[in-house]
Amino acid sequence: MLMEKERYELIKYGKKLVEAGLTKGTGGNLSVFDRDTGYVAITPSGIDFFEIQPEDIVIIDLEGNIVEGQRIPSSEWEMHLMPYRTRTDIDAVIHAHTMYATVLACLRWELPATHYMIAVAGPSVRVAEYATYGTHELAINSCKAMEERKAVLLANHGILAGANDLLNAFNIVEEIEYCSEIYVKAKNIGTPIILSDEEMALMAEKFKTYGQKQSILG
Repeated sequence: MLMEKERYELIKYGKKLVEAGLTKGTGGNLSVFDRDTGYVAITPSGIDFFEIQPEDIVIIDLEGNIVEGQRIPSSEWEMHLMPYRTRTDIDAVIHAHTMYATVLACLRWELPATHYMIAVAGPSVRVAEYATYGTHELAINSCKAMEERKAVLLANHGILAGANDLLNAFNIVEEIEYCSEIYVKAKNIGTPIILSDEEMALMAEKFKTYGQKQSILG
């Protein structure tokens, strides 16, 4: 079985998305890229995260061809592959339908630097131009909006985050959702104060050690 360890990690973090209230049902998808083989392990389409078995995970190449597996890969497979094709700092991608980040995405509002933890993804989180889910256009739009960032809001859809592994990709989704909730609630009371570019650059430097959680996979 190819990428056996990664299959279990995908199942683990898929369940964590639901348990943490970051998605519901079958909403969202996860993948891991093995740079040595050029293969990607990705969650299947339309199966509850608590029902996915290791053999349900689909192994594809960077062109989207199925290498191993009997299931249909996530309909968002190309949105996952695009960062692997164009970035050297992303080996795991998570897409989720989180509540507050999706609220901002539906308003087409960028998440500005209102909380220092946004620096786990960048100085801000942009909104990708809208495109129908599962399309090449959405993959292009999300990748473009995520340039120099590790997360992007998908207009009228949800959030996409990438990192060196699933642990850190999950952490980014979790932190950006938290910051999105803070921003939405602060906007209901007044006008949030935006942190300076200099402060966010400082946070980015500090997070090179503090912000990067250590994966159990090493």
